[in-house]
Amino acid sequence: MTNQATWKKRTPLLVAGLISGTSADGIDVAIAEIHGHPHDPQQPLGLALQAFDTVSWPSPERALIFQLFSGQADVATVCRANFRLGKCFADALIQVARAGNIPLDRLDLIGSHGQTIWHDVQDGQVTSTLQIGEPAVIAARTGVTTVANFRVADVAVGGQGAPLVSIFDWLLLRPPPRLNGVAGGWRAVQNIGGIGNVTFLPPTDSQAAPLAFDTGPGNVLMDWAAHWASDGALSYDRDGLLARQGRIVPDLVARWLEHPYFRLPPPKTTGRELFTEELAARWRAEAEAAGASPTDFVATVTALTAASIADAYARFAPGPVAQVVVAGGGSHNPTLMARLREQLAERLGHPVEVIPHDALGFNADAKEALTFALLAYLCALGQPGNVPACTGARHPQVLGQIAPGRNYSGLFSR
Repeated sequence: MTNQATWKKRTPLLVAGLISGTSADGIDVAIAEIHGHPHDPQQPLGLALQAFDTVSWPSPERALIFQLFSGQADVATVCRANFRLGKCFADALIQVARAGNIPLDRLDLIGSHGQTIWHDVQDGQVTSTLQIGEPAVIAARTGVTTVANFRVADVAVGGQGAPLVSIFDWLLLRPPPRLNGVAGGWRAVQNIGGIGNVTFLPPTDSQAAPLAFDTGPGNVLMDWAAHWASDGALSYDRDGLLARQGRIVPDLVARWLEHPYFRLPPPKTTGRELFTEELAARWRAEAEAAGASPTDFVATVTALTAASIADAYARFAPGPVAQVVVAGGGSHNPTLMARLREQLAERLGHPVEVIPHDALGFNADAKEALTFALLAYLCALGQPGNVPACTGARHPQVLGQIAPGRNYSGLFSR
């Protein structure tokens, strides 16, 4: 890796982060300058976004990803997809760097999450996880040293492999004492992608450990519902318009909240392997039997997402929740945000401030991609990328596997 003397001469690094989430709606690309050290008060950790965009998947590759989600693809298909998606990740970075007038030879590192196609959970324990998008292909096409396969190192030491975004929250987003006037008030950082996850952060004057876990479905059920309600014309409920037109069926929300996942204690993670299209179809049939229209079904699964998040807070929050910070695609759905505020007030017994991630100075859409840029930076520094209190790992662990690029030999010597 590098020693501290060399490290001081190398800061800042220009690092790209790449991720395609559970919804597989595109590749998020963030390029950031990162400086400092997570445990050195003389060089505090800092991050400045230089460029960001989401590059849509080409239609054939997106169809391939959903074929892989089904678990029915053969080994040859998975093998070929690994290289094919790696090329797409590299091309997305090249496109965003060019648009931002950032020459590739200025980049020091790339951190690529890749595309999760399987996250295997047995009796609440993650036994294996697979993200594809070959990092050697990314490094070869860009010339930039690429760090990838982050989740497997956490799983190897007993963790859930998620939510890895908790390292970003823990290092950069802890709240001040008496947040919003609440003694001992905690900040909940909620991501709503295909799957929802939360990190509960204690105030800076507390010795308490953070807590993070997947709350359950984020956009995944809403996306399927919108697709059905629009006869295939929509891949998601843009601006929550369909949910706003529909009627919530409270009895169905209450029944679906009985799903065993919601009652499991953290640490816990989930994905499309549990909240499947088959489950969505079964719940759709229940909604139709209850007299719900297609837009009613969209409204009801939107309410379920909000209720599952608020219920998780009521069950598992380690301290008083003084603020909720929302990122991810779901943060752009005003109907979902309205339902979330309602459910938080109902289940916690008082109104809670809900704000976008941008209010803390970080682009909400770029958050997850920035996390993988940060993880690549920590890997290069030889610092742990997991938070054991959040993932359930037995100990802190450096995350990531390095695919050297043309810049590898000079990465820490300039």
